[in-house]
Amino acid sequence: MNPDLLYGYLNLNFWGYVLASLIMMQISIFGVTVYLHRDAAHRSLDLHPAVRHFFRLWIWMTSSMLTKEWVAVHRKHHAKCETPEDPHSPVIFGLKKVLLEGAELYAVQARNPETLEKYGRGCPDDWVERNVYSRYRNAGIISMALIDIFLFGVPSIIIFSIQMLTFPVLAAGVINGLGHAVGYRNFECPDASTNVMPFGLLIGGEELHNNHHAFPSSAKFSIQRWEFDPGWGLITIFKTFGLAKVHRVAPTPVKVEGKHVDLETVRAVIVNRMHVVRDYTHHVMLPVFRAELATAGDKLSVSVRSLLVRESSLLNDQARSRLDKALEHSKTLHTVHEFRARLQQLWNSNMSNESLLQHLKEWIAQAEASGIKALQDFAATLRSYSMPAMAAA
Repeated sequence: MNPDLLYGYLNLNFWGYVLASLIMMQISIFGVTVYLHRDAAHRSLDLHPAVRHFFRLWIWMTSSMLTKEWVAVHRKHHAKCETPEDPHSPVIFGLKKVLLEGAELYAVQARNPETLEKYGRGCPDDWVERNVYSRYRNAGIISMALIDIFLFGVPSIIIFSIQMLTFPVLAAGVINGLGHAVGYRNFECPDASTNVMPFGLLIGGEELHNNHHAFPSSAKFSIQRWEFDPGWGLITIFKTFGLAKVHRVAPTPVKVEGKHVDLETVRAVIVNRMHVVRDYTHHVMLPVFRAELATAGDKLSVSVRSLLVRESSLLNDQARSRLDKALEHSKTLHTVHEFRARLQQLWNSNMSNESLLQHLKEWIAQAEASGIKALQDFAATLRSYSMPAMAAA
């Protein structure tokens, strides 16, 4: 046999095969984060039909996954996050199971007709989907294996294995597992989502999982200046060439000094609620905690800090008990903690517009009369929240 045939039609050197593997893996990752996740599941952008179908084809050939299945499972994850109905929550199933058996957990829900019917609406249902992708699921993987053998020869064994492992290991395991267990949180969502790392080096920006749960309909996952979202970079390139239209990104608070508190203020506070709670934590809760800690002696522990910051619905009974004891020893800390809970009622209740406006006015007035400077300063800032000019119009 011709030795060149052992290394495929391209006959690459070692680093050529490494580069080919990385490129093919990255295409798969972009297929998940840009097409399946941001375009199909959350409708935060519209990809050009040609780009959309390329990713559909690629995902079918490298995983046999169908758009409707992935989208349905992911939407159910958001709808039932961290509950027994969540398809793959490490809070429910344990981190080890999600890391090692994430693909199996996905498959259970992907075969559930109720999940597909309720959460898979609006997904592709054309002739190709019905008669090719759905009907001949394994034909795509077989085709990819043959193409790899032709192009890369014997090294295709490794390249094909990397392709097959991309989805179950990086997407199903790492993001669904570590993305709800390890990392940092910019926003205290009512779930355990985390940003695994600030740079999307492996999974196209999916590492910024907490940002995504805070703003699910945003096409851009990075929030902080030092965070990097490669998926957004690709979307920006697509936009430049008319291959993508972005519908939504995370809101940026607009503040207008000297404005009256009105329904627009209420709307702006609710729209920017994740930013509001984050700012409240940084400008009220933590400064008050540090001041109280300096004078409390052994009645207040540094470890209480994480309990104050954490979304209250995520605290277990033991953590709640520790927090309650700490608040008993500090009237000021108890006050600012209570004010945060009352502020969250703006978006956690079903009050009428008039009731919401009255609630916010009373909150601001009482905060300004509290005698706690950090709370007073925050109340003054809250007054200035406004909707962007175009949105307000």
